[in-house]
Amino acid sequence: MVKKKDPTYSPLALYFIIDNKLIIDNEKINNLFDILIQETPLKKEIKNLIIYKKALLNAEQYDEGKMLSILNPVINSDSVWKSHALYLMAEFFYFKKDYQKSKEFLNQIINLEQSNVSIKQLAQKRLNRDLSE
Repeated sequence: MVKKKDPTYSPLALYFIIDNKLIIDNEKINNLFDILIQETPLKKEIKNLIIYKKALLNAEQYDEGKMLSILNPVINSDSVWKSHALYLMAEFFYFKKDYQKSKEFLNQIINLEQSNVSIKQLAQKRLNRDLSE
């Protein structure tokens, strides 16, 4: 169903596959994500959400370069998902104990005018609690 490139049913099919562990090979799942992102006619924000979900799925196994290459289209846009992508990268670096990079991404969220309110609060809390000097 994902390969049919239907804007409604292809994303739903991929989420069903992931949720029900019908495919567990991450490379195959990433290939399906790429079909959605690159070949399926989706609205901009739906595509950005799918990009974010791909990064979220791969955060534990990918390095900084791969994570940023996935998320850059969202981070470098005015998407409603931008603050989510920035927070994912902040947490990625926090987990890797690269606190300076984590702090930089958190500060971007704080300074972002159209930041999601909940994400902004989480970023402020992380900065105050764990990364204040």
